Amino acid sequence: MNSVIELLKSHRSIRKFTDKKISQELLSDLIQAGQAAATSSFLQGVTVIRVTDGEKKAAFVDISGGQKYVATAAEFLVFCADLDRSSRCCEWHDAKATVGFTEQFIIATVDVGLFAQNVVVAAESEGLGICYIGGIRNNPARAAELLELPNNVYPVFGLCLGYPDQDPEVKPRLPVPVVLKENSYDDGQDRALIDAYDQDVRQYYRTRTGGKKEMSWSEQMSGLLGKESRPHMRAFLKDQGFDMK
Repeated sequence: MNSVIELLKSHRSIRKFTDKKISQELLSDLIQAGQAAATSSFLQGVTVIRVTDGEKKAAFVDISGGQKYVATAAEFLVFCADLDRSSRCCEWHDAKATVGFTEQFIIATVDVGLFAQNVVVAAESEGLGICYIGGIRNNPARAAELLELPNNVYPVFGLCLGYPDQDPEVKPRLPVPVVLKENSYDDGQDRALIDAYDQDVRQYYRTRTGGKKEMSWSEQMSGLLGKESRPHMRAFLKDQGFDMK
């Protein structure tokens, strides 16, 4: 196994960081690594906002449901899907932007995911730890207000970066045959494989929490998809100019 694959397979979320700062040079390199990711139609529909203001960080801790490492990580970045910049290009060339289309929304959102994951891999290769913060979508309107986002831009997720002050185990992932199919979506073997995987996940949580938590993956998914998930997002996105035409 080469070192890149080994690094990717060793990923963990880090939620406790040392006080060591990240150099400006390294931060710039990480962002440039993100920019090197594939981008559909060369849109480059990503804007990253570095949050350094203490009051804003505290607000993001609150928005994210009390995730204190948002404030204690060396860096907190918010990754935004951005169609405003490309729309302004239309104005510069006397053209009218056809905004609000679902495909544009998908392109920009996928761009964000690809960009951010490049940043993460580059960061981990330098000994940094990361934690994605999807919790900023608990109140996306407040997040947009804090960041002064224009129309046609929305915050997709936050990212904590810093030097790890913990060494958690790698969380087990689904067996490859569950996620890799050939020629068609054949789920005939999935149940048996997931039943076995559930036991691995239970053991992972027992070890991680000292026996305080014991839950399988399928139980977690039942809870996740058995309830509403941020139903405010559709109205927020429409208010931001993403009409999903």
